[in-house]
Amino acid sequence: KKPLQNSMTAFLNIFKKKKLEGKKPKKKKVEKKEKPKKEAKAEKPVEKKSPKPKKIAKFGEAYKILKEPHVTEKAADLAGKNQYVFKVYPRANKTEVKKAIEDVFGVNVASVKIINVPRRKRKLGKWEGIKSGYKKAIVKTKKGQKIEMLPR
Repeated sequence: KKPLQNSMTAFLNIFKKKKLEGKKPKKKKVEKKEKPKKEAKAEKPVEKKSPKPKKIAKFGEAYKILKEPHVTEKAADLAGKNQYVFKVYPRANKTEVKKAIEDVFGVNVASVKIINVPRRKRKLGKWEGIKSGYKKAIVKTKKGQKIEMLPR
């Protein structure tokens, strides 16, 4: 080889992986021995359990999804049809809203509709501003179930 090539190969050998001198032996896979199954014990008579208690409201992750109930005349009319309106956070989706409502209020949700209300320009005298938009969810519950929006 020429002297230039020897120096180049020496330079390129820096980047090659060095072989490990003390190679570690590979671990062999040990097969698990099956334990002999014990014979089934005599079956005990199954006791009937009492009916499940009503769901207790648990607020696990609902605070990340639901903001507040949206109280308007139209929302009050929808409440008569088992539909309730809530303001929700912008990243919330239908399944998250459904789980949150079921956890907090203990009702079965039939369907969820989500609406993005866009932001709007508003003027006050010569000053122009923006009224921020929001996301709202219309939640329909199954027949005979109600959500108490405002405590009496």
